[in-house]
Amino acid sequence: MMNDVTPQAAAGLPAATLERFAREVAKYPAEQRQSAVMACLAIVQQEQGWVSPQAEEAVAQYLGMPPIAVHEVTTFYNMYNQQPVGRYKLNVCTNLPCQLRGGDKALAHLCSRLGVESYGSTADGTFTVQPSECLGACADAPVMLVNDRQMLSFMSPERLDELVELLQKSPG
Repeated sequence: MMNDVTPQAAAGLPAATLERFAREVAKYPAEQRQSAVMACLAIVQQEQGWVSPQAEEAVAQYLGMPPIAVHEVTTFYNMYNQQPVGRYKLNVCTNLPCQLRGGDKALAHLCSRLGVESYGSTADGTFTVQPSECLGACADAPVMLVNDRQMLSFMSPERLDELVELLQKSPG
């Protein structure tokens, strides 16, 4: 087990990132520091926009776990971006309840409107569109998640168009 990890030992992550990792690890008994893996991956993604293989390696080093174990977490949960994404990541639920109420059509509409394939990003880097597993709001189908934070319900083509226009006008 690792005790203290220096920035150099964690594949060059900034000291501020390692301090955030340490706060997460402190929530668990020392022998269970690996329990902070999801929080550490979320920190990396928040700071870098995605979780690169190098970041997975750094998290593994920091937590004293095999790199493949960190990779398994990254690839299991669709909340972790495994490649750079646009400023707005639009996840459309395509599980059966949403699909029965137009989730697959909502995804196709967004892709067509933005000129991208599923999992693709617009050339200007503003949008990434991808299908999502169940978001737990089946009664409000079709549903979507914007930037892994904001749930939107009853996403008809008209509402999707309004959303795209609103996001395109937003600053920054």
